Parts: sequence; C-alpha cells; structure tokens
Amino acid sequence: MEPLQLREVLMVALALAMVVVAVALAPDQIQTLPGCNSTCGNIQIPYPFGVGNSSTQPQQPCFLEPDLELVCNNSELKSGDFTISSISVTAHQMNVMFWVALFCNDSYYYDTWITTPAGFSISRNENKFLTVGRDSYGYLNSNFDNRTYSTGCLTKCYGNNVEIDNGTCSGIGCCQVDIPPRLRRISSVQAYTFSNSTPDCSYSFVAKQDSYTFSTSHLRSFPYETLPLVLDWTVGDKKCSDLESGRAEYACKENSHCNDTDTDIGYRCTCDRGYQGNPYLGCTDIDECMTNVHTCISEQNCINTNGSHNCFCPKGHSGNGTKGEGCYPKNKVTKAVIGLAAAIATLFVGTPSLYLLFQKRKLSKLREKYFEQNGGSILLQQLSTRENSSQMTQIFTEEQLKKATNNFDESLIIGTGGFGTVFKGFLENNRIVAIKKSKIVDESQKEQFINEVIVLSQINHRNVVKLLGCCLEREVPLLVYEFVENGTVLDFLLTQTKVNSETWKTRLRIATEAAGALSYLHSAASIPIIHRDVKTANILLDNNYTAKVSDFGASRLVPLDQTEIATMVQGTIGYLDPEYMRTSQLTEKSDVYSFGVVLVELLTGEKAYSFCRPEEKRSLSNHFLFCLKEDHIFDVLQVGMVNQENEKEITEVAILAARCLRLNGEERPSMKEVASELDVIRQMKMHPWINRDQNVEETQHLLHESSSSIYERGEDSCSHQNTGYDSIRDRILFSLDNGR
Repeated sequence: MEPLQLREVLMVALALAMVVVAVALAPDQIQTLPGCNSTCGNIQIPYPFGVGNSSTQPQQPCFLEPDLELVCNNSELKSGDFTISSISVTAHQMNVMFWVALFCNDSYYYDTWITTPAGFSISRNENKFLTVGRDSYGYLNSNFDNRTYSTGCLTKCYGNNVEIDNGTCSGIGCCQVDIPPRLRRISSVQAYTFSNSTPDCSYSFVAKQDSYTFSTSHLRSFPYETLPLVLDWTVGDKKCSDLESGRAEYACKENSHCNDTDTDIGYRCTCDRGYQGNPYLGCTDIDECMTNVHTCISEQNCINTNGSHNCFCPKGHSGNGTKGEGCYPKNKVTKAVIGLAAAIATLFVGTPSLYLLFQKRKLSKLREKYFEQNGGSILLQQLSTRENSSQMTQIFTEEQLKKATNNFDESLIIGTGGFGTVFKGFLENNRIVAIKKSKIVDESQKEQFINEVIVLSQINHRNVVKLLGCCLEREVPLLVYEFVENGTVLDFLLTQTKVNSETWKTRLRIATEAAGALSYLHSAASIPIIHRDVKTANILLDNNYTAKVSDFGASRLVPLDQTEIATMVQGTIGYLDPEYMRTSQLTEKSDVYSFGVVLVELLTGEKAYSFCRPEEKRSLSNHFLFCLKEDHIFDVLQVGMVNQENEKEITEVAILAARCLRLNGEERPSMKEVASELDVIRQMKMHPWINRDQNVEETQHLLHESSSSIYERGEDSCSHQNTGYDSIRDRILFSLDNGR
C-alpha cells in the first residue's frame, strides 16, 4: 500500500477511535428589555413581566401589558398582595404564596380569597385542594363570568386516631381533591368541623403538589400560614386564529409561534423547533452541532443551519454522515484496519448494550416486585381455579397498556376522580377500552383488592360496565374496563335545556336500567356488592342511551353472613346517606338513599348539591322533600317535562324517590323493590290494563303520607354547613390587581 493511502486509512481509524460527546453550553439568553432590571433579590424577572420603566431611551415600560407590571420591594418580588417565588416563560407559570383558611370552634376562623386577572388561572396539574383535621371538611368555591363552581373533601374519623396515617394524605385526618380546569378566581376557601365540641381546628388550602406533607402533629398545631401555589398565565385577550392576519398585532417575536392549546382567554408564545430563548423577545437558533443534539456521527461531521443541521462525510468517504448509516472509505483497507475499526465499534456498541441489559433486568425485577406487592400471585391462584375460561380476567402487561394509551398521553384522559384517572385506550385488536389508574393498594388490603377484581370480572350484566382485566406491574395498579361512548347521566341532564314527554321516557328508562343493575349487585351477584358512590356522574350512557353503572373504586363486598359493614365515611356531598354518616355502618340501604337522589336529579334536571342556589335549596334532596310536604312537588320538576299523559308516572316516581330518601334506612325499599316498581311504572303507559288506577284524592293521600314520614327536619337541611356560615369573620382578601 502506498504511504499516502496508508495515512488516509489510519486517519479514518483514528477518527473512529476518538469519537467523543462534545457538549457546549448555549449562550445566555436575553430575558429582559434593555435598561430593565432582570432580577429582584434572587428572583429572575423575565419579559413580558417587568418592574417600572427602562433606564435607557425611550424609557419604555419593562412589561408587555399593565397587568404584567411587578414591584420589587426590599428584594421581594410582588404582584398585588402576593409574594412571587419564581416565574417561568417556557412553562408559562408563576409560583406565589397563598394563605391557609382556618376554623376553630366558632371562636377563631377566617376564609381566604384569590382574585386574578383574566389571563391567569389556578393550575389544575400543579395544585391540589386539601383539608386537614379530625372530623373536618372544606370547600373551594370559584366564581367566574357570573357562574359559581364548588368542590371539596371531607375527613371523618370519630376519634379513631389509630387509623390516621402519618406522612400521607390518605383521606383520614387529611383529604385532597383535584383542581377543576381553568379556575379563574377563588371566591373563597372555607374550613369547617362536623362537631363544635372538637378541640381541634380545621384547615383548608390550595397548594402546589408535593409542597405539603401531612403529619399527625398538624392536627394539634398547623405550622403554616401560607403555602406555595402555582398560577398558569397567558397574554392578550384573543385567540391565535384571530391574529393570523398580521404578526405585528401580538406578542410572539422572531422564530416563535402562537399557542392557545388548553386556554380559554389569551394565548402563549413558544419558540419554534430548533430555536431557544424568550419567545416574547425573539428566539435564537440552537447550534445542534455544539450542543450534542445532532444526528451526525460526530461534531466534525455536522454543519449547523437555521433551526436544524446537516450531516456529511469527508472527502474520499461514502455515506450520509448520520449515526444510522455513518461514513466509510471508498477504497479498500487492510484486514488489520478493519479489525481495529471492528474492535473500536465493539467497544462503543458493547458498553451501552451492557448498560441497557442491566437496566432492563433492573426494570424487570421492579415489575416483579410490584406484581407480588399488588397481589399478583393471589390473582393467578384464583384464576387457575376458574372453570369458565370465556370470562377469564385478562392480566395485561405494562407495555401493552402504555402502547394502548400512547404512554398515558394526557390528551387521552376522559375522566378524573377521587379514586383514579381514566384514559381512553386502543388495544392491538382495535378494541377501545377505558384504562383506570387506581390509587396505591395498601399491603394489608391486597387480598380484598384482588377479591374485588375477581368478583367484578364475573359480573355479566348489560347495565354494569364490564371489567376486562388489570395490570399489576406498576406501583399503582391499572384496571381495564369496556369503553362507554356517550358520557355520563350528569352530562346528559346538564345539556338538556329543552325537555318534553319523550325526554321523560328516556329518563325513566335510564332510572329503571340503573336500578336493575344495582339490584343485581345487591342480590344476584355471587358476593353482594355495595357500590358506595351511586351518583349521576357514575352512570354512563352508550350510543343508544343505555345506562351503565361504573366506578367501583369505593365499592365494598359484603360477606354472605353480614348485612352491614363498619367503614370510614366516604362518598360525595349531596348523595351521602345521613344514617351512614351518623353511624359509619354501610348497608345496601346506603345505595338506596343515593339512588333516591339520582331519581330527584332525573325529575328536576338539577345537580344534587350546588352553591349556585340559595342556602335553603343547596341540598336538592332536602328541597325536594320540603316541596313534597307542602304539596308543591310540580313546582320543583323541570319545566316542560310534565303533561297530562305522564303526570301520574312522574308522581309515582316522585313518591318512590321520597321513600328512598327516608332518614331511617330500615324504612327504605330495597333496590330490588325499587327496580320492580320502576319497571311497573314504565309499563303503565305501554299496557294500560296493569295501570294502578288511583283517583286524585288517593294520590294526594300518598303524597302527604310519604312526605310526613320522610321530611323530619331535625337538624337544618344544610347542617353540614357550619352555623356560623353567615357570621362576621376575619376575612382576608388577596388580589392580583397588577399581575396576570
């Protein structure tokens, strides 16, 4: 071989041997306008936010809009009454401190507020609403665009301190719920206790996730007055589609674009792909070659371009220069050089392969640990004894469900609640399913969890959502259900602005089907099941508006030799059985009470509980019973639904609902009786010869009899509201008058 050729070959081999990762830090990005302060203390102030005016000509404001002006006072960055701890332009979020609401036996209590400009909202992904205390509950009330929304949670332990878990907000001693989407302003955060005699206080607050850790010592003395809160922000008051005609009208500068995904007011600016920096001042090109984010075999084979890069091979070599194809010399090389290159390639390829193999084994062992921890062995043993393979519960792998949900993409979330998050998934056989991320299964309850999976998988009822299988390879188990397309009964009621006789027929059929499903769970399943969270939001509708009872996250199996179970009180405000709340004894009649509330919702088209209504009407069931007692039942029914043909059917359903709402559980009908009566009422019009004919006097007698035995006022119908609700209090008002 000639010396020149040998030298070129050796240079190629040397280049392969000396391939290294070259990382170069990106140059500092400009975050503020010229002449403007970039920090306040140790807090960065990125544009479009700013403090005062520029010190250079023409001394323009340092902020994009008046609502984005901040104040720096003694190294503290303030917006209105809030102290700001950080601002992110890329995430479009602001971290502030927010006060804790307190209630201590009417002697010392206050509520808190937060008012934000239109472009700000409380981040639902970054925050949680929490209530801390024994026998306590709290509300988060929001008012925006003349509409009021409320959510909250309760924790009741009846003095059983041994049940309170230290270090985790499990629902006893400390409860938490998700923040509703696009919450513009908090009209109030309120804390209450169930009993005025308790020596402890109750605390309610909105806080950034993981910023608060519950301790049992906080039940005696809460250590915080304020906690971190995350706000999402946008700029302007238009959508991107309104600004497409001219870029000069909005805030996004060079190499950036407008983004209004998941915003209802204003928009955000985001750097284009291949660019970085502050999109409100202009984004700069990322040098992929210098920052090691290129696809070339080395930095020497990379040429940077605006927003991207190109790979190439040196003269005398073939290939495209990428990590996939690489480069190779056009002329032949000696076997020695080939061996050297192969050895180097083995070194570079083998080391990552060994690392990946180690990581794969580590992940496999972790999945085995979670499988055992979540009761996988117990489930396999139970399944091995099942004779009917056609109804066999399928055990899915984590990879199967990741693929089905595009790695649990948030855009596929179809529901969230107190017991988990539900994703829409697509299995390999093109079957659409609902995949639920449940809460962590307690080690002591894994046998109960697996038993519920086994029993629910055997339920084969057309009006119960079918459990298809589960995945136990994660710390949080995943449950796979059939997918029901048409939303919930609650959505159905809230979207029906105009009702008529046909509307009533559909609602009566939905009630009959849901009652039949609950009757099946109570009396026909192999082990009786108490649903424990019956409500219109947990009854789904398919394309034919067939009812499907769902969400068994709170359900309990009833041993065949028992009629009641002692549990911690759990459920949804407005649907909770008063007897269950008083005694903590869960029975099948607790479901009957909740279903009575569902019947009232179907009759009235109203929510079970709402702060939008006057105080005496907030509890729909109490208001319904009061109208029944006063012979004004037709005043509370939804306008347009009642006519001469269906008046008797509606009256019978109203009486049945009232019987379900009796305070004494023993006086309520069973779900089997409820389902049977609803079925008879449905047949009344279809088959007049079975019509239970009653004259007007008899009907009035039934109404009086039902209401007089049911409507025992006792405590105020809104007794879970503290009697000091309208008292004069120390109220703290916080606003973001000068912040977005």
